[in-house]
Amino acid sequence: MGIAPYIPGRSTTDDGRKVVKLSSNENPLGTSQAAREAFASAAGQLERYPDASATQLRETLAEHHGLDASRIIYGNGSDEVLHLAAGAFAGPGDEVIYVRYGFAVYEIATRRVGATPVIAPDKDYATDVDAILAAVTDRTKIVFVANPNNPTGTYSTREEIARLHAGLREDILLVLDHAYAEYIEGDAEDGGMALAARASNVLVTRTFSKMYGLAAERIGWGYAATPIIEAMHRIRLPFSITIAGTAAAVAALHDREFVENTRDHNARWRAWFADEIGKLGNAGLRAVPSQANFVLVLFEGDLTAEAAYKGLMDAGYIVRWLPGQGLPHGLRITIGTEDETRGVMAALRDLAGD
Repeated sequence: MGIAPYIPGRSTTDDGRKVVKLSSNENPLGTSQAAREAFASAAGQLERYPDASATQLRETLAEHHGLDASRIIYGNGSDEVLHLAAGAFAGPGDEVIYVRYGFAVYEIATRRVGATPVIAPDKDYATDVDAILAAVTDRTKIVFVANPNNPTGTYSTREEIARLHAGLREDILLVLDHAYAEYIEGDAEDGGMALAARASNVLVTRTFSKMYGLAAERIGWGYAATPIIEAMHRIRLPFSITIAGTAAAVAALHDREFVENTRDHNARWRAWFADEIGKLGNAGLRAVPSQANFVLVLFEGDLTAEAAYKGLMDAGYIVRWLPGQGLPHGLRITIGTEDETRGVMAALRDLAGD
């Protein structure tokens, strides 16, 4: 009972109206048509259990990313993979480190196995490698780092991630949560997958919920050294991903045009949105630099985040207010379609009196 449950982004207003949902970082372009068709084609197999080994998905992922298929684990969203990591490598008496303003599931997964959460201070809402390393003790078993981070959108460079890994003992598992990695601009990825390929204590997790627009199907996966994967397999659900979801995920991986369109759309409108927020600096609004598909907007003036949250709801937009994650002064706003992004920005301008 000491665990605070995960609270998802809302989709309706206080009075029950269904409005523009910019609270859950869903793909504004929807889902690849090829993925939709593959999903529909699987309807004739509803009486069958899925392949418990997820062979087709693992082999497709391995080919797509240049990985060893035997070192891929899969789960009911990347959330399950994160829980598997905690369940396999931490327990009562152990400590698990994650950053301030980190993903809410890290604390839930830590407390669920009886381990003690340790929160490392941030550096202006970003991951502070030195603070994480300073928090390590003899009882540390896992370090969770989302890169880009959720809910701040901040990003740690390849050099910083390498420095973090180098500073950890070999018996500490470094979990790099790459839920938003596909949104990073250019080729500035953090080297996490290559690190997982060669290191004995690194797990990278990814999801099909964001870039691939398959949030409804709950498909996540991870990559690590064989002993890590074997330990996690012992406690995973036997049929955690569906036949239809698998077919959709495989098709989505092959539809590179949809991925590129999504990435280009996000980069364009994320930059535009952040620039427009910057123009409201006199009203106390600030956009935290983001490499994800959302922007964390801070309210540091007369207009509070709570008032803006309610005002946006009245205007027809639901965003994510984050008092439960230590950010009562912040709103996480998903980059939507062009119309949605322009609309929520116009509503913010009105609320800020600009």
